[in-house]
Amino acid sequence: MNKQIPIGFIILALFALLFGSLIGLLSGMQYLSPTFLKEILPFNQLREIHVTSMVSWIVLSATGGVYYYVTVELGNKLYSNKLAAFHLILFAVTGLGIYISLFTGKMGGREYLTFLPLLIVPILLGWVLLGINYFKTLYAQVIGWPVYMWMWGTGIVFIAFHLSESYFWVFDYFREDYIRDLSVQWKSYGSFTGSWNLLVYGTAIFLMTRIKGDANIARSKTAFFFYFLGLANLMFGWAHHIYPVPSMSWIRLLGYATSMSEWLVLAYLLTQWILSLNKTEKKSHPLAYRMLMITDIWVLINVLVALLISIPAINHFTHGSHITVAHSMGTTIGINTTILLASVIFLLSRIIKKEILQNSSKTIFAGMILFNISLVVFLTSLIIAGIIKGQWMYSEDANIYSILMEKIMPYLYIFMISGFGLFVSLTLIVTPLLRLLLRRFIELSKSS
Repeated sequence: MNKQIPIGFIILALFALLFGSLIGLLSGMQYLSPTFLKEILPFNQLREIHVTSMVSWIVLSATGGVYYYVTVELGNKLYSNKLAAFHLILFAVTGLGIYISLFTGKMGGREYLTFLPLLIVPILLGWVLLGINYFKTLYAQVIGWPVYMWMWGTGIVFIAFHLSESYFWVFDYFREDYIRDLSVQWKSYGSFTGSWNLLVYGTAIFLMTRIKGDANIARSKTAFFFYFLGLANLMFGWAHHIYPVPSMSWIRLLGYATSMSEWLVLAYLLTQWILSLNKTEKKSHPLAYRMLMITDIWVLINVLVALLISIPAINHFTHGSHITVAHSMGTTIGINTTILLASVIFLLSRIIKKEILQNSSKTIFAGMILFNISLVVFLTSLIIAGIIKGQWMYSEDANIYSILMEKIMPYLYIFMISGFGLFVSLTLIVTPLLRLLLRRFIELSKSS
């Protein structure tokens, strides 16, 4: 396979991560000072640009990793390089169209997918192209697939399905019934998240097998139990998103029972893997190994938060508060981003000389330290603000918003400062990776 294609996906992903982090910082500043940039980019646009960028980072980096690992690392001949190249170009052009839509305020979609609805068509086409390439390349080996191949394949299929489902609102049957519309909307978003989690967690297991040099990790009963648990969460875990919507009690109970349970197994797999590594294996990929260690810590933290806010009695007070934001950001930044950064670092170590990557290791290590400190403060400030808001919502002052803002403002300033720390830490980590990938992409372009 042409290595430029997966590298191209990852370069786009890293730009999306840096840009999304910057927009997130600006969004936080505008939240504290509503007049900041309001005339140029109001909060509703900034928020959607930030969300779109971070989702793009996840799906683009996971996609680039899948293309590279399936072909270069696992030695399979890709069914069609032309389809893969068209997929890359299609996503790059569509991404530009999405940003134009969001920056100009020409939006017509729903929350998290607010760009012009027509742009979902090339996005769905891209996932179909990836699915064709993936299954045409690997279908002959399906009986012996390790768990990460099942996770990648399932994730691709369900992403295409649930992105389609998220646009059911264009049909009158859904749009004209508020409860039906809201239920399907949030159900599709929850399942979409579960689908990309399969891509990301499959990548984590693949990295574990490569760094450890033990393929049995991906063929164990525990790994496949994790896969089926993740699949169950994808299909049913969304129910915890719709507690406020009138629904049958068994749906709520099922959502509560399955919600976030896959993280427990991921934490177990990562912890067992970390404990099993010897010094030689740790030193073979020190940056990727440390990034996965960070993942393990944040998985455990997010498990605790997720389990607590999934309890209906607690969810009643926390739903829609800053705690919900902390939960989603803890997942996106603390788990998905660290796994995918480990993937980028590992992939980079395969395509350039390790000495070149080691020259940037001090900067990346410094970024990792600042990242963890900033994220702890960031999430703690949001959780405290969320607790205060939950109390305010059921107090005598619930109609006076200024009282709430006065109480939580000190924590929002801490949130803002730690957000700046996150932006700086990600810049320290991503900039050297991006520079090396761009250099390698140019070298491959000249030689082809």
